Amino acid sequence: MEYRRMGKTGLPISELSFGSWITFGNQIDYKLSESLMDMAYDAGVNFFDNAEVYAAGESERVMGDILSKRTWSRDSYILSSKVFFGAGAKVPTQKGLHRKHVVEACNQALTRLKTDYLDLYFCHRPDKETPIEETVWTMHQLILQGKVLYWGTSEWSAQEIMEAHAVAQRYNLIGPVVEQPQYNMLVRDKVEVEYSQIYKTTGLGTTIWSPLASGFLTGKYKNNTDPNARLNRGELGWLAERLLQEQNHIIVDKLSSLAADLGTSLPKVGVAWCLKNPNVSTVILGATKPQQLQETLQATEVVPLLTPEIMEQIERILNNKPQHPPY
Repeated sequence: MEYRRMGKTGLPISELSFGSWITFGNQIDYKLSESLMDMAYDAGVNFFDNAEVYAAGESERVMGDILSKRTWSRDSYILSSKVFFGAGAKVPTQKGLHRKHVVEACNQALTRLKTDYLDLYFCHRPDKETPIEETVWTMHQLILQGKVLYWGTSEWSAQEIMEAHAVAQRYNLIGPVVEQPQYNMLVRDKVEVEYSQIYKTTGLGTTIWSPLASGFLTGKYKNNTDPNARLNRGELGWLAERLLQEQNHIIVDKLSSLAADLGTSLPKVGVAWCLKNPNVSTVILGATKPQQLQETLQATEVVPLLTPEIMEQIERILNNKPQHPPY
């Protein structure tokens, strides 16, 4: 396992990390969750990603319980949560990025994860109803209190991230240092174009999610017969609608052939392709089976196979390279 710096920070983060979205407390049982955590940590993964909204808080409870039973030193891994949607929010004060929810959600996440502090705390979405000054001040204060070490954003626009930095600079506060966007062969614009300037101006780090497009880039949806597959779950209907299109199936077939020619598999190529981007701090892996995680953890071995010539072949297959606006 190689370790990268998280943006301009000095934090060494494993180039592959492990997240529990959809799976923990929902799609897989406790014993399997334990096995996957152990497999990841033993492979050198040092970042475990979570959020208040995952399984309405149950994902954090499962991960916290697993971590509390391990002998892993707390300073050997990075733990995150995210705030915005709430953990099964029923009333307005239980969600958003206003001071009340951010502070209470942080305390609740610490309790569920059975930890004294969060290494990373993400604002899971921008909040149009809360002044950005309020959110930046609150995150700054959580850091001063020792409850959070670094804070960041998830699925924010470049403009919103820069607004947060402007507030931080104006009041001499600690600004966001990391963004968690979706990034894969089929979703590229934010990471490759929209954020291109703020990597330079703020040293933005990225902890990218869905490197295999929720499993679509494994080829398993070609016949789409497994009712338990992620994209067949009701809560992900919005994502399935975008992905399960004939043109995308054609792309996957061609990528599978390319992977076979390289003597490897499409999941490994998909993750390795994300790792080729120098602005990616870490690629968050997810899994419902040990063999899935075992396979994607080997993706680092495929990175050297993705030569400039192979990357160009992939570009021709994808035919979706984002265009930078003229400056």
